[in-house]
Amino acid sequence: MTPEAQQRGSDWLSEAGLRPTRQRVALAALLVGDGQNRHVTAESLFAAAQDTGDAVSLATVYNTLRAFCDAGLMHEITVDGSKSYFDTRMDDHPHFYWEDTATLTDAPAEELEIARLPKAPEGAEVSKVDVVIRLRKG
Repeated sequence: MTPEAQQRGSDWLSEAGLRPTRQRVALAALLVGDGQNRHVTAESLFAAAQDTGDAVSLATVYNTLRAFCDAGLMHEITVDGSKSYFDTRMDDHPHFYWEDTATLTDAPAEELEIARLPKAPEGAEVSKVDVVIRLRKG
């Protein structure tokens, strides 16, 4: 991992007020080190860390992703109620879920139109709307 990637990861953590532990910096560098946005699962990030020789457990990856979400650095997108993806792009935008490869990619937000949402039940308010468009090769 390049020093630039590690610095970018460390800066990303600092902006959110997170303590830059060795494991957090390593995972942050994998997520934002090249300046690109990522959609990862805990398992894919764990595999990437293993490939770079970073000693981190899968439990640590899960806990770190949760801390990054809680700090406002990432969004969690749940597919099928069981598979979670973590997105470093923080603006509101829809996603394509590719069923054949179980991958998540950004969909063009400018093409999405939501005309109306149902009223929230009494005593509740809409906190956010996740749009996941499922695709398969046709």
